[in-house]
Amino acid sequence: MKPLMLQGHERSITQIKYNREGDLLFSCSKDLKPNVWWSLNGERLGTYNGHQGAVWSLDVDWSTSKMITGSGDMTTKIWDVEFGKVLASIPAQSSVRTTNFSYSGNQAAYTTDKAMGQNCELFIIDVRTADSSLSHQDPVLRVPILQSKVTSMLWGALDETIITGHENGHISLYDVRNGKQINSVNDHTNSINDMQLNKDGTMFVTASKDTSAKLFDSESLLCLKTYKTERPVNSAAISPILDHIVVGGGQDAMEVTTTSSRAGKFDSRFFHLIYEEEFARLKGHFGPINSLAFHPDGKSYASGGEDGFVRVQVFDNSYFEYMFE
Repeated sequence: MKPLMLQGHERSITQIKYNREGDLLFSCSKDLKPNVWWSLNGERLGTYNGHQGAVWSLDVDWSTSKMITGSGDMTTKIWDVEFGKVLASIPAQSSVRTTNFSYSGNQAAYTTDKAMGQNCELFIIDVRTADSSLSHQDPVLRVPILQSKVTSMLWGALDETIITGHENGHISLYDVRNGKQINSVNDHTNSINDMQLNKDGTMFVTASKDTSAKLFDSESLLCLKTYKTERPVNSAAISPILDHIVVGGGQDAMEVTTTSSRAGKFDSRFFHLIYEEEFARLKGHFGPINSLAFHPDGKSYASGGEDGFVRVQVFDNSYFEYMFE
């Protein structure tokens, strides 16, 4: 299958997400406008205009009615997905790095960067009645994170915990009810760029700058598997139907000038979840891959790159018939 090339961003992609049904694909980038696309044919539905800085992260809730974005303009915005309106704009003290809705969609969490004399902080807000009053309400919970700054974040099982990945490679588990840290592990040696849960939320995969992706248990934070590559990993995702994970990355933009795209540096790489073996590579981007996502039906996946393109690749039948030796 020829991949769909989604052209709509002027600068590099920072995150892509499918909604729960998988009919829509949301993308945000270092230009100011998150986009939404039909995932089937790659047609752009529209943009969400309102941010004044790079949009670092986004998430869509369970019912695809609300979207949350975090930006370098020091705001978190909650949007009406259908009409593209800003429902609430919540000011922060520094750039907002990660944003996520809880599974129920009743709450959302976001983290801010350690910058300008501000500590990195984790905020939890109630978004059931998202309107302009949210901008001056106090958050449900505010946790100062004094160690290394948070670079990726997930909600744990039953919305009772939050998992944070840090710049120094630590992964911590926080109790949502009191904001206390329950557990912390340091299996990675460098910044954790991305974390994604599997379909039932029991495990998650991490992508780290230390050139590896690892699979963790989402309650005990036990490291179960390691997938090694030769270059920094920016994103990793778990297939919802098969025991596969896809890993993508590449050098930082600073070091890219000396490499060519032919050298296979910017491929999506497929690993077997259990055997930790790489079994396929897909070329495509002209720069590092910054974000990956499997379609909820597991029959296609999308990647967003430093080159500003989002590529949607539908798998051929041979992918599903392939038996691992």
